[in-house]
Amino acid sequence: MCGIAGVVEIGGGAADAALIERMSSLLAHRGPDASGTVVEGSVGFAHRRLAIIDLSDEGCQPMTSADGAFTLVFNGEIFNYLELREELRDAGYAFRTETDTEVVLAAYAAWGRDCLARFNGMWAFALLDRRRREVFLARDRLGVKPLYYARIEDRLLFASECKALLADPAVARAPCEPALATFLAWGVLDHSPLTMFEGVLQLSPGHWMAIGEGGVEGPIRWWDLAVNPAVESPPALAADAPARLLALMTDAVRLRLRADVPVGTCLSGGMDSSTIVALIARLLATEHPGSIGERQQTFSAVYADRRFDERPFMEVAAGAAGVAGAYVEPSPDWLRADLLDLVWAQDEPFGSLSIYAQYCVMRLAAGSVTVVLDGQGADEQLAGYIAYQGTYLSTLARRGRFGRLLEEAFGTLRHHRSFFADAARQLVVRRGRRGLLRVDAPPVHRYSGDLDHVLRQETVVTNLPALLHYEDRNSMHFSIEARVPFLDYRVVEYLASLPLDQKLRRGVTKRVLRRAIKGLVPEAIRCRMDKMGFVTPEEVWMGRELAPLVEEVFASESFRSRPYWNAEAVRSDFEQYRAGCARYSHEVFRIFVTELWLRLFFDEREKTLLERSEGKDKGRAV
Repeated sequence: MCGIAGVVEIGGGAADAALIERMSSLLAHRGPDASGTVVEGSVGFAHRRLAIIDLSDEGCQPMTSADGAFTLVFNGEIFNYLELREELRDAGYAFRTETDTEVVLAAYAAWGRDCLARFNGMWAFALLDRRRREVFLARDRLGVKPLYYARIEDRLLFASECKALLADPAVARAPCEPALATFLAWGVLDHSPLTMFEGVLQLSPGHWMAIGEGGVEGPIRWWDLAVNPAVESPPALAADAPARLLALMTDAVRLRLRADVPVGTCLSGGMDSSTIVALIARLLATEHPGSIGERQQTFSAVYADRRFDERPFMEVAAGAAGVAGAYVEPSPDWLRADLLDLVWAQDEPFGSLSIYAQYCVMRLAAGSVTVVLDGQGADEQLAGYIAYQGTYLSTLARRGRFGRLLEEAFGTLRHHRSFFADAARQLVVRRGRRGLLRVDAPPVHRYSGDLDHVLRQETVVTNLPALLHYEDRNSMHFSIEARVPFLDYRVVEYLASLPLDQKLRRGVTKRVLRRAIKGLVPEAIRCRMDKMGFVTPEEVWMGRELAPLVEEVFASESFRSRPYWNAEAVRSDFEQYRAGCARYSHEVFRIFVTELWLRLFFDEREKTLLERSEGKDKGRAV
């Protein structure tokens, strides 16, 4: 919904208004509809508005409460704001706008920091509390909306994106080597408060912090997730779970259709996005949400190469739901033209070119809608990634559940034998490519431990936070708001409460969801056992159309000067891959994109910030 930024001078000096304006200019893409700033003594806030609810000027920010006690800059949506507004009205609060922003102000006035637990939504906000003489920062449970901060002596800066913090020349003069090393070696980011910019931290999901005259309090965790470790479901729970889940998902989608602008859907052809498309179609027939219009619009990426194309499944889902489907076909020529813009949009290097498919889908959607819904978050909660099956087998072995272990092993081999054979070969290749690096990165064991522990970690630490990072940057880069019904906290907490056999049984992933959508989603999709999502033909492109560019980058002086890899070994390894003597793996792309990121954000920082703050250079090719 927006971009926020601000400065707090903890020592009591005056906030720098010019710095706050520069920070705001670097977030213009997040809010093209309006901008506003407020500077009051040692505190300064900036806001960029993407108008979604109450499109009038009354919804502009920073917004101050009627009694002048609180001023707020807010990024995100509180989807249950109508219900909260009625509760607050009953308690005596009056409202002058139709916004959820004003509901946040009233909720904080009524309940203080405890208001966070009452919100169903996605948010990052900063609130100036004049009564307590402090600035309160908070982030939603799962971290759907971002919030970064940096402290330079007695100055604390915060913003929706890292790039806005770079408006202060003292911030992040070098990469954060531990975070960069972990990304290069293991492909993980956003798994800790560290970012890849030295001194720039993220406020972790489900945390708050406060900055006052006495210094900084926090970050403090206000929400956490516990996943049920039980293997088997009682019969009554197993019978009730599908209907309960469908009811929760239906209401999660219903709430996320609240908007005063057009809403569409990202459709990949998989079960998760198809479920959302089907639920919207049902709501359109029964409740006629005005944000959808006469016919639901979906947006998808397709490819001529059938190995990577899910258009047949998209068409099945679209046909069953009666939607108007729009398609985009990313190409390597497009990618070359867009690559620097993509790196700029993401702020940090990214793990694969699937991010580019999503970038293209958001650009496509921006021509028709302002909000999109998609299926992010189901895989981590429902053991949707096939690698989790190995984790489950080891969990059963450790617990001595050998009868169940044999059943699960048979199901896994029946449905996914080829995946595990290929994964074993990839492990060898990836281990060898980590040898190209000159970084010290402790191992990240994503799949180690019992399945309940792994699913909890994947949801709140090791995987989903990175995917939400990618989606937020891709969508907001094109002034699109992305909403994720599977991350409604009621859905998340319910799925976490279910025993493991509701998630994985005899090799079948997402068991309870498959049962819940029977008769709603076409069987060709409901019974799919493969998984793709917004993929690209990365291996093909890297070995063919993009190869000259990759070779040029690997041969460059800047690449050879970096301390993070053995440049000659990387170059030789890529030549071996192109010659057909080595298998491909994502490590190749991670090294390549990291070099581009280092150039953009460090070697050419001043030039890049100037051009981008003025809206220039968006189309410059590598």
